[in-house]
Amino acid sequence: MPVIAPAWSPSAPLQVFATSWAAAAGVELAVLRLDLLDPLISGNKWFKLRYHLEQAAAQEAQGLISLGGSHSNHLHALAAAGRRFGFATVGLLRGEPQDTPTVRDLQAFGMQLHWLDYGAYRARHQPGFWWPWLERYPAFHAVPEGGGGLLGARGCGVLRELLESQLAAIGWADFDAWWLAVGSGTTLAGLVLAEAGRRVVYGALAVPERYGIATQVREILREAGAADQGYALVPAARGGFARVDHELLAFMRQCEDETALPLEPVYTAKALLALRERVQAGYFARGSRLLFVHTGGLQGRKAAVQACRASAYAEPSKMATLKSDQRSLEIP
Repeated sequence: MPVIAPAWSPSAPLQVFATSWAAAAGVELAVLRLDLLDPLISGNKWFKLRYHLEQAAAQEAQGLISLGGSHSNHLHALAAAGRRFGFATVGLLRGEPQDTPTVRDLQAFGMQLHWLDYGAYRARHQPGFWWPWLERYPAFHAVPEGGGGLLGARGCGVLRELLESQLAAIGWADFDAWWLAVGSGTTLAGLVLAEAGRRVVYGALAVPERYGIATQVREILREAGAADQGYALVPAARGGFARVDHELLAFMRQCEDETALPLEPVYTAKALLALRERVQAGYFARGSRLLFVHTGGLQGRKAAVQACRASAYAEPSKMATLKSDQRSLEIP
């Protein structure tokens, strides 16, 4: 059955985000709660997928195939969308077979899974990578890792409209800059294109700089015919992708206690900690208004919390007690 692009326009609330450290610096914060977009197809992932789905529908594709890790928020959203809107999905997963909450969800959503060793997965950017898979799954539409590329970025540009329609509700006439976690650079590039230089978009890098995110952002902007400007990438990986430490976990607990905003340590907590460091260092003038995008990822929170508890940092006397609610554990 051909994929039918869903006529679905979900919304996410904009909320004032009051923290003691921002108040002390005279900086106002608000948060766009993409984690509340939908119980399953949540965060920034839907916006990355939107135009890929429309392209698949135009091509009368029989399903979609993509790739990611065993905790992939992208594959989780894709599989959930497939189940909800009635199209087949195939996931190519990195590494040896693993039993994770995300993998169990993918299977429950009906996604067909294939595991690739690390050498095979590294070849995903090589010409011809998709040929054998599209021979195996003819008439499927291949979606780049993370829903990336220009199509994914264009979909994320909608976030600007989604936010601006709600500014008056929190008493803001305008704001000065965006701040969000960056894993691939797609969402950041989409916001840069949508802003066209009006506001600066700050991306807190959840991955080391050697991952080449700066190059990926430049390539998307080049493909769109846009200037390579209007944004800044801020190191925030804290030693490596998905690596955690006691300071990060303590900040995550403190922030959740103070604001009741659920976080996860791979993206959102790292991005907020990097923002606090900049705010406390006086990087932003008093009176600045900043917009933090909660990009979701809470579906992976369960596994992240388990890993944190088992880590070398998890001393009984120091370990942060990470709170969670059942709904947050189900949101990608």
